Amino acid sequence: MKRILLMVIRNLLFVPYGWIKLCYYASHVDRYTVEQRYALLKYIVRRANKGGRIRIDVHGMENIPEEDGFIFYPNHQGLYDVLAIIEGCPKPLSVVMKKEVQNIPFLKQVFACMKAYAIDRDDVKQSMKVIIQVSQEVAQGRNFLIFAEGTRSKNENQLLEFKGGSFKAAMKVKCPIVPVALVDSYKSFDTNSIKPLTVQVHFLEPLVYEEYKDMKSVDIAAEVKGRIENTIKRYT
Repeated sequence: MKRILLMVIRNLLFVPYGWIKLCYYASHVDRYTVEQRYALLKYIVRRANKGGRIRIDVHGMENIPEEDGFIFYPNHQGLYDVLAIIEGCPKPLSVVMKKEVQNIPFLKQVFACMKAYAIDRDDVKQSMKVIIQVSQEVAQGRNFLIFAEGTRSKNENQLLEFKGGSFKAAMKVKCPIVPVALVDSYKSFDTNSIKPLTVQVHFLEPLVYEEYKDMKSVDIAAEVKGRIENTIKRYT
């Protein structure tokens, strides 16, 4: 967590202003457009990254669908992942998170601005409600981010198994599935180093409905995981 302290110290004059504005936006989300809220998040994240000596190296921007209404599926390395993708992605997005992280200060306000959903992995009924709600909002043109591993991998750039159920929302609405490969994201918050760091964000070629319509959810999960693994191996 040393890097978080570095982010704060090197943005000492900005932190009170940024925190107050973020909290205000989070408490009054309906007063601002999706674009306004996302612009604020990107600005705060860029300031934090600069202070924390983190550079985001983005690849594959051309693979982000031009038309809204799609779902990102990245590998999950830690609490920093969402922040890396926010800086790298020009299109507003929301996220499905596990309920255990929804009240962590700063992330709580970020998630509120994104109108994110918390999922209880031990409550199948609640999880299904979230999947249905997300699919409905994707159909209306919102973009989401779902971590198919369900929890972060604690083995650096190695992946856990991708859960087939994570792809039900995409299958239900027949939207593009965009794999995202994160490289070295875990080094941001999960190590004690404050050395300059580059986190890679690779937006991979999306799977469109015509490609996965005859596949089972577990097969889609395996395909997405395979694409991400191959990218990580290529860049590490």
